[in-house]
Amino acid sequence: MPSLPASGVDRRLFLTSLLGAAAGAAGLTGCAGSSVAAGASGTGASSAPLADRVPAGTSLKIASYQNVQQLQFKLASLPALPFSVSSWVNIGAGPDVINAFRAKSLDLANNAGIPPIQAHYQGFDAKIVAIDITRKPNYLFATKPGSDIRTVADFKGRKLAFSQGQAQGVVLLRALKRAGLRYDEVRLVPLTSNQFLTALQSGQVDIAPLPNSQVPAYLKLYASKGARTVRTDVVDLLNLLWAPASVLNDRAKAAAIAAYIPRWARGQVWQWEHPDVWNREFYVGTQNLTLAQAESITRLANKPLFPPHWDEAIAWEQETADLLAEGGFVKKFDVGSLFDRRFEDLAAKAVPAEYRR
Repeated sequence: MPSLPASGVDRRLFLTSLLGAAAGAAGLTGCAGSSVAAGASGTGASSAPLADRVPAGTSLKIASYQNVQQLQFKLASLPALPFSVSSWVNIGAGPDVINAFRAKSLDLANNAGIPPIQAHYQGFDAKIVAIDITRKPNYLFATKPGSDIRTVADFKGRKLAFSQGQAQGVVLLRALKRAGLRYDEVRLVPLTSNQFLTALQSGQVDIAPLPNSQVPAYLKLYASKGARTVRTDVVDLLNLLWAPASVLNDRAKAAAIAAYIPRWARGQVWQWEHPDVWNREFYVGTQNLTLAQAESITRLANKPLFPPHWDEAIAWEQETADLLAEGGFVKKFDVGSLFDRRFEDLAAKAVPAEYRR
């Protein structure tokens, strides 16, 4: 796995070349905005009102990483969906989702805020249709075994695992900015998040941001060898649903997505309100964690919050895009084009008042 060049200019050229190669492999033929579909004044997705009912015969291909959605819906005893799911796709990482969108093997996915920015930069038109606000950190910075790193200030001069198109990437960039570290004061090693653990274990990187769910197992193996975590208050604010503009321009599929969003929101509320069941059924039953490990993850969980208005989410997404642009990772643009506000209040309307923020 390659290391990132040290200088800022070389780093941006290196990242651009990586992006170009990945885009070529995925069949990318244009720049940002080039794949805009017919719809509302250049925003890509249709502005037509959502249909009141889902037409018979409608189906969607929906991402469900580690089968979380099916299990949530089953345990929560939610009403049957008014459309068929032709496939639940076990996919979660932003770059993989973008490729699946391109291949038309996926219609709707659950990600953080950075993949839609990355898709826009790659010229693929997709829109955000639902928002869950995250108030507590979902990631901890883990050190390699034997490391002397204890604070973000200690990241200076170190090799940091960096995934430009995933939530972990923006968490790292925000942590560096808050600590007053410039990009040329660290070494960003371009990896995808599924490579982070191996890179830490082998010492290829000094630091990697790991999701809370991975930390207990990592520390169980390596804490005795000097691995530790570095906590920050940096959050990745957005947990979202998004879909290709071409899917949203299909009136039947858009209606199906509108029907799915309330169930998505209620499923998360159910999980929050039934942590003991979720620990047993998901973490212990499907992830092979101990009950103690499951409980340590659940203690760090975020209460789901579905804003009836997206102004805060859009402002945060703009800050994120601007942060990436400052580093030369993407070009500056107005992120308002990423949000399909026809769906804005659907999640909030579906949950009790305490979950509307």
